[in-house]
Amino acid sequence: MNPLTRRNALKGAAAASLAVPLAAPVFAQTAPVSPPAARRVDQPLFGAVTWTLANGLRVVLAENRRAPVAAHYLYVSAGAGEDPSGRSGVAHFLEHMMFKGSPSVPSGAFSRTVAREGGQDNAFTSRDVTAYFQIVEASRLPLMMRMEADRLARPLMPAGEVEAERGVVIEERLQRTDAVPRGRFREAFDAAMWGPQHWRGRPLIGWEPEIRAITRKDMVDFHHKYYAPSNCVLVVAGDVREADLREWSQQFYGAIPARPKPARSRAAPPSAAPEARLIVRDPGVRESSFLQAFSAPSATFGETQKSDPLEVMVHTLGGGPGSRLHRALVEAGHAVSANAGYDGDVVGVGSLMVAVTPRPGVTPERIEEIVAATITQFVQEGATEEEVRRSIRQQTSGALLALDGLGAAPRMLGGALAIGLPIEAVEQWPARMAAVTQAQVNEAARAVLAAPGVATSGWLMPA
Repeated sequence: MNPLTRRNALKGAAAASLAVPLAAPVFAQTAPVSPPAARRVDQPLFGAVTWTLANGLRVVLAENRRAPVAAHYLYVSAGAGEDPSGRSGVAHFLEHMMFKGSPSVPSGAFSRTVAREGGQDNAFTSRDVTAYFQIVEASRLPLMMRMEADRLARPLMPAGEVEAERGVVIEERLQRTDAVPRGRFREAFDAAMWGPQHWRGRPLIGWEPEIRAITRKDMVDFHHKYYAPSNCVLVVAGDVREADLREWSQQFYGAIPARPKPARSRAAPPSAAPEARLIVRDPGVRESSFLQAFSAPSATFGETQKSDPLEVMVHTLGGGPGSRLHRALVEAGHAVSANAGYDGDVVGVGSLMVAVTPRPGVTPERIEEIVAATITQFVQEGATEEEVRRSIRQQTSGALLALDGLGAAPRMLGGALAIGLPIEAVEQWPARMAAVTQAQVNEAARAVLAAPGVATSGWLMPA
């Protein structure tokens, strides 16, 4: 399951609003509904409260009393980026094995218990975090906390179940990557840009030979190093009172012994891409696609102050209709789609990516020529004040809509805190975006696009 970052959560919320009918038939007289009060740009998104237990566990509560439901998320500040050398896939394999029982919960019983209570549960591994979550009726929250604390402290990882679960992981890799041409291409593209053993170049699920080499000891060691309370963030959202959560978090998680918080050590990016260009021809694809990526600062790496301006810049460059790439390629009839993406909420070096799907008959050379000309013009002339303001309005339009959903708060808050960002990175995001200036956007564009440190371009084409 893919993690939901702050940027994607707000973007998705904004898109969801477009599916709501503008008007509905009136079948009965209803009382007029007052419009919602205007919201200050500096008002926190969720108004979350946070505290830390004596063992180092960070606890966050975002109350939402719209329904008697609670979302319970446990984040571990370790993901595929922490996989040991030669053992890519350990973090993800361990995520699977965490469902194989703990002293108080037999193997497989965790999910069955959640389902019996009418809830949902799952987990996901990204490059930066591993997270486990349940969404249940609010009165069942203490049960979820008890079970989750039990497996955080003492997962069994039965030796007799490792090989069967390895087969599940390899099958997952087959379905998501090996049997999907675009999945294989993206995996090869990342390895070409960063190197197959760089933490950014390794696939999240792992290279298959290395998955086959992972031992139970590898996972036990990974758990002991990274699954310390001080390296975790517990986020609860929904119909929950602060006093209750303080009591339950201490009762269930407070008894877990403290361990030192491990340092995060990510290798620096290479001085240049191992392969600056990648061409793949695959009989499984019918239409070509073009990717171009550039290394970039993030909220935790390099010139971190450029992270917010880069979000605005990339939306202006390739954020859909009205963006520079969309006008130059899609509206001009050269491409079916053209967009650019960047997410600064990551650990270590970030990346900015351009993706284009040409129209039939348009040559790769023509596509690259237009992309290069558009980027060059953007760097030389910069974004206009109107483009910057429009980009900020469009990106933040989903912020209020995100408040209505139960899942956005724990994913946005937990995802930020688990990579070392302050809670204000989420709560004050609209205000920070509103403060981004045209000059900052154009400076960020020059820094990343004019002289990229690591850059790769690639084509996936029919054979």
